[in-house]
Amino acid sequence: MTTDVSIFERGDPVRSFYRVESGVVHLVRRQENGNVFILQRAHSGSVLGEASLFTSHYHCSAVAVDTCVLKIYSTADVKKLIEGDVKVALAYAEYLGKQLRDARLRSEITSLRRVSERLDAWLIWHQNSLPEKGTWNRVADEIGVSPEALYRELARRR
Repeated sequence: MTTDVSIFERGDPVRSFYRVESGVVHLVRRQENGNVFILQRAHSGSVLGEASLFTSHYHCSAVAVDTCVLKIYSTADVKKLIEGDVKVALAYAEYLGKQLRDARLRSEITSLRRVSERLDAWLIWHQNSLPEKGTWNRVADEIGVSPEALYRELARRR
């Protein structure tokens, strides 16, 4: 799948459950004024639409923002698997719990005013280690600042 390709739209019937094998997919909510609010930045290993598994329609849209590969499962098959195997149900609950913790932390980080505060909070969350230099854009994206603002903050700390 190439960039800026719609995977599903808000209001579409929920029929599929997706796992990102590679690339980046954003779950977005489009505002009436044209702004886009990013609810999730799904990278390799993430699932899409997990919050919609037990609803009839998606509550947001999913857009591939990078070349990506998705694994697609029928929601009926996923529900059967969860209902039929306690270990799978517990693993799914554990995954959802981690997603909830991460979402709360991202919300807390983006509520901070200064780039330095956001970076400090992100570093604590990631055991004080930055990822490889070529992936710093992802950190900027996660803490809700421009890559340039992050680079300036990193340069200031050297």
